[in-house]
Amino acid sequence: MAPEAGGAKAARVEDELREGNMTVTQKTGPNMSPKLARVIERAKREPEAQFLSLAHLLDQETLGRAFQRLRANAAVGVDGVSKEQYGLEVESNIAKLHGQLKTMSYRHRALRRVHIPKGDGKTRPIGISCIEDKVVQEGLREVLEAVYEPLFRECSYGFRRGRNAHDALRAIDGWVGGVSVILEADIKSYFDSIDRKMLMEMLRQRVADTSLLRLIGKCLHVGILDGEEYSEPEQGTTQGSVLSPLLGNVYLHHVLDLWFERDVQPRLRGKAYLVRYADDFVIGFERQDDAERVMGVLRQRFERFGLTLHPEKTCVVPFGRPPWGQSSGKGPSTFDFLGFTHHWRRTQRGAWSNGLKTRAARLRRAIMSVTDYCRSHRHESVKEQHAALTRRLEGHYNYFGVNGNMRDLRRLVRAAERAWHKWLSRRGQRNPMIWERFRALLRVYPLPNPTIRVQIWAR
Repeated sequence: MAPEAGGAKAARVEDELREGNMTVTQKTGPNMSPKLARVIERAKREPEAQFLSLAHLLDQETLGRAFQRLRANAAVGVDGVSKEQYGLEVESNIAKLHGQLKTMSYRHRALRRVHIPKGDGKTRPIGISCIEDKVVQEGLREVLEAVYEPLFRECSYGFRRGRNAHDALRAIDGWVGGVSVILEADIKSYFDSIDRKMLMEMLRQRVADTSLLRLIGKCLHVGILDGEEYSEPEQGTTQGSVLSPLLGNVYLHHVLDLWFERDVQPRLRGKAYLVRYADDFVIGFERQDDAERVMGVLRQRFERFGLTLHPEKTCVVPFGRPPWGQSSGKGPSTFDFLGFTHHWRRTQRGAWSNGLKTRAARLRRAIMSVTDYCRSHRHESVKEQHAALTRRLEGHYNYFGVNGNMRDLRRLVRAAERAWHKWLSRRGQRNPMIWERFRALLRVYPLPNPTIRVQIWAR
């Protein structure tokens, strides 16, 4: 999901259905400056080049574009200033900010920490920057993206222009029929575990502008205000920061992507494929012995860079296509990636094909979220409830509405109807909401029918 989205939802994540945000891609402003365009052209032309002068690209024009790209409802930081308030005097504010950057007197304010509920009963800490600091981070992101985009490998899909989670799923569908084993991995607290010194060394390989590197360091070394408790962590890039996804991509580009391409694949006896979306990744192997060899060195590789693979969620599972003659039963196993469970299914012609269905835990969370909404908002007007439920279901369809997943989409809408009926019935005892009356209400306020919104495969 995009960092700004995480910040805006931090006060209260209403439901898991808004995972449709995972399809959002980073975009560069339409009025790109000629100077930035020249950097992009050179970065494409010279992928190994080192850039000596980049800080001058953070001019008032770049900062103004960065401000415009911030969400209108972006969450406020410790200073309590909203985008609307900052925009009342945006020209003078941007000019003052630019002056601070030029004189190197800019200081990043502390982050406001909030905790987003996770499906396992735990919470995910999110750091929310002040609007002005978000402007600086977004400007930095635009410059660094121009420099690094040509370097990122084909296997990387998260938070990149023109790419999204569905593209990562399509990539897996393209090679999954030729593998027999899947290595699925989970990095524990990835963004909080990034070694800042190692990250800065990686950045210096591409960026030699000390002024820009110093500014990145200011965005990394910031305090966190959690309620009344103040802390200054020495590791990690705070989740919720506009800059964190790009820096996270740079880190794993060196730790995983290049290592897999240059050191791992040439030493394997069979074919292998990597697909990574931010800090989530899977590797498909043609041969079992190759998978076991990589599994044996992967933990050591990650520990070298301060990262830890989850011992229970990182494993090798068999996933070979069932034989043609097998007319019943299931495939050898399943694996989870980006909210979906990958499994083998029978096509109408009787062949075995890779299928996707909503991960069971995600579907349960989606149903619970709809139910919680119906319970807590049951006294609002039916029109308002219908509009809110429609938004949630449409958001779910936009992401999970892929080929072969119609059954789980229908399960969600049926659960939404039952929950809505249940809590409308409990609004009062004078006119109970019997099913005939509720069906009549659905004719006036119908919930959106599930539809396939995304084609992962064309067959």
